[in-house]
Amino acid sequence: MLSQHRQILAWLKTQPFVDAGRIAFYGKSYGGEMAMRIPAILEDYCLSVCSGDFGDWTRKVTDTYFPRSFMHSFEWEMPYFNMGSTFSYAEMAYLIFPRPFMVERGRHDTVQPDEWVAYEYAKVSHLYDVFGLKDRTEIEFFNGGHASRNDGVIRFLQKQLRWP
Repeated sequence: MLSQHRQILAWLKTQPFVDAGRIAFYGKSYGGEMAMRIPAILEDYCLSVCSGDFGDWTRKVTDTYFPRSFMHSFEWEMPYFNMGSTFSYAEMAYLIFPRPFMVERGRHDTVQPDEWVAYEYAKVSHLYDVFGLKDRTEIEFFNGGHASRNDGVIRFLQKQLRWP
């Protein structure tokens, strides 16, 4: 995936209709996983929006009491070597910092409980706030499930990308 995105970014930057400084990443669900991992490594993405996947990864993978944990699914053996003891989503967001970062979250999304998402995001918000960059990060909770609403995302992109 990284090689593909490096190539896509290199090609986009050669296009006369692309502003190379305003190439953003939006990912939904599994794409939300990618919105955390790829921009954390490839700094040519000017910002990242994670939709429908942000939260406490270690608990999602290992919690035997949470019925939507990977422990109760065919996805129980997640191939992310040693991720649980090294970092979770907040730490991946730290690697995106100081670039803008947003989480889009449906309140009825069964991927993780709101509390796990809010707790993990609070760490991200704190980092941006400590460095005086609170205006570069947001979370939008909306009444919905594992879906995109995009109202807050569009406002965030307009603000961060300086759309007219």
